[in-house]
Amino acid sequence: MFSLSDDTLLEVNNLNVIFHQSGSFHHAVKDVSFSIQKGEILGIVGESGSGKTVTCLSIMHLVASPPGKVSGGKMLFRKKDNSIIDLNVLPPEEIRKIRGNEIAMIFQEPMTSLNPVMKCGEQVAEAIVLHKKISFQEAKKQTIQLFEKVNLPHPEQTFEKYPHQLSGGQKQRVMIAMAMSCQPSLIIADEPTTALDVTIQKGILEELKKLKEEFNTSVIFISHDLSVISEIADRVLVMLNGSIVEQGKIEDIFYHPQHPYTKGLLACRPPLDKRLKVLPVISDFMEITDSGDIIEKPHSFDAIIKQAIVSEKERTEHLETIYKRDKLLEIKNLHTWFPINKSIFGKTQEWFKAVNGINLDIYEGETLGLVGESGCGKTTLGRTILKLVEAKEGQILYKKEEILRLKEKDFRSLRKDIQIIFQDPYSSLNPRISIGEAIMEPMEVFGIGKNKAQRKELAMELLKKVGLKESHFYRFPHEFSGGQRQRICIARTLSVQPKFVICDESVSALDVSVQAQILNLLNQLKQEFQLTYIFISHDLSVVRFMSDRIAVMNKGQIEEIGDADQIYFNPQKEYTKKLIQSIPKGRVKLKLNGDSIQL
Repeated sequence: MFSLSDDTLLEVNNLNVIFHQSGSFHHAVKDVSFSIQKGEILGIVGESGSGKTVTCLSIMHLVASPPGKVSGGKMLFRKKDNSIIDLNVLPPEEIRKIRGNEIAMIFQEPMTSLNPVMKCGEQVAEAIVLHKKISFQEAKKQTIQLFEKVNLPHPEQTFEKYPHQLSGGQKQRVMIAMAMSCQPSLIIADEPTTALDVTIQKGILEELKKLKEEFNTSVIFISHDLSVISEIADRVLVMLNGSIVEQGKIEDIFYHPQHPYTKGLLACRPPLDKRLKVLPVISDFMEITDSGDIIEKPHSFDAIIKQAIVSEKERTEHLETIYKRDKLLEIKNLHTWFPINKSIFGKTQEWFKAVNGINLDIYEGETLGLVGESGCGKTTLGRTILKLVEAKEGQILYKKEEILRLKEKDFRSLRKDIQIIFQDPYSSLNPRISIGEAIMEPMEVFGIGKNKAQRKELAMELLKKVGLKESHFYRFPHEFSGGQRQRICIARTLSVQPKFVICDESVSALDVSVQAQILNLLNQLKQEFQLTYIFISHDLSVVRFMSDRIAVMNKGQIEEIGDADQIYFNPQKEYTKKLIQSIPKGRVKLKLNGDSIQL
């Protein structure tokens, strides 16, 4: 007979997960113990590989065996009928009754979690029929009610749509509706807002809070972003290398972080109320020895932040210097439209106006931030500048030369000057060639380096500049982490000695600690190579850290443009205000010896 205190829903004791592969093993979760109370939202934070997702997959019996093995301890869970079971020892047929009905999970990427050949409504209704044993018609009625509850537009029509017909935020709401469908006692949300716009993210967080209030549902919310966690969670666990290094109430962790890793995670996020020269990184606070021991560095949080703060005078002088220079890029009345409805004779009857009459100037050495919700046209604008999509009308002048009218063979010489860093580094690299070859390939195309030996030498030098080793030259993309692959893509971009670089959501899917390293690297390389950036992102705090000016896009047009700090602190348009208000502000400020910093 198992026992739990009256308010406890789940208690995990000494959980271990080991993965065996190719004669070696990886201890992914090490003696993890925690509990969650009824109606509580528990945040779990940590970098990729910290064990946070594997911990929660173990609760759901979703760790594949082999190669994974869950061992040790107990996972005591209180069912709806108030009986207590040990999830660790349940047979497969019993755990299937628990999944969806008692414990549900919202995965990070809804597109890969939804069946692409099945209507969205049917997928939710299927779960209801399975667990509630009711007719499909009744399940359909309940599904439409759920779609209304999570604010999906036109619920009845959405029921009949396939996943590819919905936006990212809408697909995530379908996943939340599915998780809610049987009113489970516990919902596990695994990075449910990563790479979503701040407005959509705010909506998702609000839906989860409503669940807690209306049904006394408990939520385990996994994220690498402490600002999001501070917005939604009651308590937080901080995980590193498979272990919990710190846990407590949100206020305690944010006001008085004890572990150097927690201090580093807090510091990596661009602050909302101060401008920094460089972002702190985890290595400023600690180092991990080869034996796995953690050594805390003597640097104080206060000293690191205060040393990095940009003064008003420094900021003014920097901007004055930039805007005395020549315009590098001039965009005049640019339109990029896509046909969405054609007649039976092939004539376009309706257009999607992705870019619709944009006028924009970018100065040499400037970083222009480009923000807006998904579908606003910011990525299409970047691709139009690169001539990866064709403009319908307008002009783009690069160093006073009109580039839209250039034929491809004439534009080719400019392609080395204008480059792009994409969001997903893995899909940007050929998995069949080493990263050294990937970096040398564009050099050969544009005639950089006299021979292969010289190009190899240049590639080695670039690897060192982006924080990698010369020995990495011979490795393949799959042998690197996401952050390392993004460094490789940056090295590849720099290999052709560009002048103008478009960073298209290039850090949105990275952990905050890795993100800080990449942002610092981009700024360092900008100075060293005298680069000009367009920095595209949905994350306004990151854009403000990087940018001199910010342009806000909405429905294919520039809604507002101006100094980055002015746009951030004093937006003029309602659309911009809505974006700013959607940024997770957290409920606390981290104290710095009498001063404070808003995360």
